[in-house]
Amino acid sequence: MRAALFDMDRTLLATDTASLYTRYRRDRGEVGPLEVLRVGYWLLQYSLGIIDAERVARRALRDFAGTSESSLVSTTEAWFEGYVRRHVREAARRVVEEHRASGDLLAIVTGATPYAARPLARALGIEHVVASEIEVDTRGCLTGRPLDPICYGTGKVTRAEQLAERLGFRLEDAVFYSDSITDLPLLERVGTPVAVCPDRRLARVAASRGWRIERW
Repeated sequence: MRAALFDMDRTLLATDTASLYTRYRRDRGEVGPLEVLRVGYWLLQYSLGIIDAERVARRALRDFAGTSESSLVSTTEAWFEGYVRRHVREAARRVVEEHRASGDLLAIVTGATPYAARPLARALGIEHVVASEIEVDTRGCLTGRPLDPICYGTGKVTRAEQLAERLGFRLEDAVFYSDSITDLPLLERVGTPVAVCPDRRLARVAASRGWRIERW
């Protein structure tokens, strides 16, 4: 069995979901300008590779503490329709369909939460989502604590390996599409790494190693 794995932010989507979700919350009056600036600053540091992404992710997930999981699912469904769907890349749709026609297993592998990724997965007909999971307590509320490993860097490799073992495919037979140098560990692990609209550092690595570079 072959598998096609897709990063979400700036790969399947033309932008990142963190900024879109912050904009959604701002428009609903749930956060103010300082929160918008904070998220923008984190994203800038992320793009420059000068951020402790796991520390920031753990800090961001704390904001969900006490939130009902069912209410978050409803919220992210509305957010996706109003703020995210328009940013799905048409080339991404085409590539997903090409892999589906070839009989490949399809999965989104993202550092975001599954609540952010599942609406996109359904819109594209992608069955599997690998993401940064948040602990849910016995009342059905999020604790704000991540379930290790966070789906980032080597943690993304670990979670992708768990998916492969569960579903019966080998990462050596998989293709992974990503824009970011932060996904280098998984790009190096799969059989076919593809850099999609890569950041500057990933573009250099991909060119030096002869990886496919695509512009979606």
